[in-house]
Amino acid sequence: MIFIDCTFRDGGYYNSWDFSTNLINDYLEAMQAADVDVVELGFRTLKNQGFQGPCAFTTDDFIRSLTIPADLLVGVMVNGSELVSELDQEKALEKLFPNSSSNSPVDLVRIACHVHEFEQALPVVKWLKDRGYKVGFNLMQVADRTETEIKALACKAKSFPMNALYFADSMGSMEPNQAAQIINWLRSEWKGELGIHTHDNRGLALSNTLRALDEGVTWVDSTVTGMGRGPGNARTEELAIEIAERRGKSVNLVPLMAIIRKYFKPMQAHYGWGTNSYYYLAGKYGIHPTYIQEMLGDSRYNEEDVLAVIEHLRIEGGKKFSSVTLSAARNFYATEAVGNWSPVPSFSGRSVLLLGSGPGVARHKTALENYILKHKPVVLALNTQDGVAPKLIDLRVACHPVRLLADVDRHTELPQPLIAPFSMLPESVRVALNGKEVLDFGLNIEPEGFYFGTVHCSVPTSLVVAYALAVATSGRANRIIMAGFDGYGADDPRSHEMQTLIEQYQKAEHALPMTSITPTRYGVHTESVYAL
Repeated sequence: MIFIDCTFRDGGYYNSWDFSTNLINDYLEAMQAADVDVVELGFRTLKNQGFQGPCAFTTDDFIRSLTIPADLLVGVMVNGSELVSELDQEKALEKLFPNSSSNSPVDLVRIACHVHEFEQALPVVKWLKDRGYKVGFNLMQVADRTETEIKALACKAKSFPMNALYFADSMGSMEPNQAAQIINWLRSEWKGELGIHTHDNRGLALSNTLRALDEGVTWVDSTVTGMGRGPGNARTEELAIEIAERRGKSVNLVPLMAIIRKYFKPMQAHYGWGTNSYYYLAGKYGIHPTYIQEMLGDSRYNEEDVLAVIEHLRIEGGKKFSSVTLSAARNFYATEAVGNWSPVPSFSGRSVLLLGSGPGVARHKTALENYILKHKPVVLALNTQDGVAPKLIDLRVACHPVRLLADVDRHTELPQPLIAPFSMLPESVRVALNGKEVLDFGLNIEPEGFYFGTVHCSVPTSLVVAYALAVATSGRANRIIMAGFDGYGADDPRSHEMQTLIEQYQKAEHALPMTSITPTRYGVHTESVYAL
């Protein structure tokens, strides 16, 4: 068995590959003690966009600056996409590997490529082997390929002298029986060494790795605490125990546990890798884990946003990460708006009080209730917000399909009619709201700004407050009063998103005057509820 740890290569997606020399040297000692054979210290790339730390490039000079135990081999990984681009392949290789293996601290080079890059990238094997390097080829996203496709890939690999043909469970969707099936398909054509790289979306990374060993795979890898893109990988501290047992040897895990306590647990608390229900769903539906990683690192995405994006990608496909796709997936009303209810009779000529979910509502509840009783605005509560007496709330407004589904039991209990783009909602949501009085006001997402129609609107974001503003404006209200829009911290991206939305609304034709009567961080006119 060849046991590889690739912590600094795969874990670098969280910290831009910027690991300290002290950490790396302590790690190298721990890997030797844990009986790891190869440490893959990072990528080797020609791309230089934005700041990235030394493990993004893993140059020979950088590796020589480290204290590497004599019996520990060093590996780097190259993305196959860099070797099949418009740049001449041989010139790219000469820049990436200016020294032969005998003059380099690098022993192993692994090439990671997608199926469509595989054939064009295969000649890299011979070039590297001629210069003395061990070579592994990592095939990505093969879990959903057919038997015929996988056997054809293995057949192509036969003509090239690689040390190991790897396959990666890129989406974390694989189960042990499926891993065994892919191994058997590969083995029918490829007689050399096989390797596997597993992801832990569904908590099966270690199980899949061990099953692969049972099926004859001899190259396996893992990372410390599973640190890696998205949910991470098989954990080195666990795989080391299993491999030691299979080798019939004892293993010293003390240095490894020490660096986990000193370095990796604090990093994990900060960056948050590791599997969860979102990654599980992504693995189950073959969605690239970076979608989940990006959303969990962005406070603009709440629970219903994340689940709704997953559902969108399940239907539309999300095997390749795209920030454009992620942005589009957050907005679900991209089709033509459809509705049949006009808000004019309810709102025309009246003040509308929007009740947000901020703590200002509960803190100033009595004053707000007195204001409502005295001034008699139309009280429009966002979602299931109930910071004032229920009898004082006239209508509710909601538009997010997943949030509606999550709140459906509560909505059916609440007495107020619900304004929502009912006819545009998924059937499951419409069925769940059966029996509820729903006022069907259509919604379309158009980033350019607002449009206020008779029975539908366009807004720049799927935030429910944008929809509520459009409903009131389409209904020809005379002004907007806001309560419970306290805002977030200055560094919270939700603050910027909300402020941008408010500014877009204020610039829109027919926009209504806005006044907050509870404390707010947003740029709107503010008065005190206690003086009104």
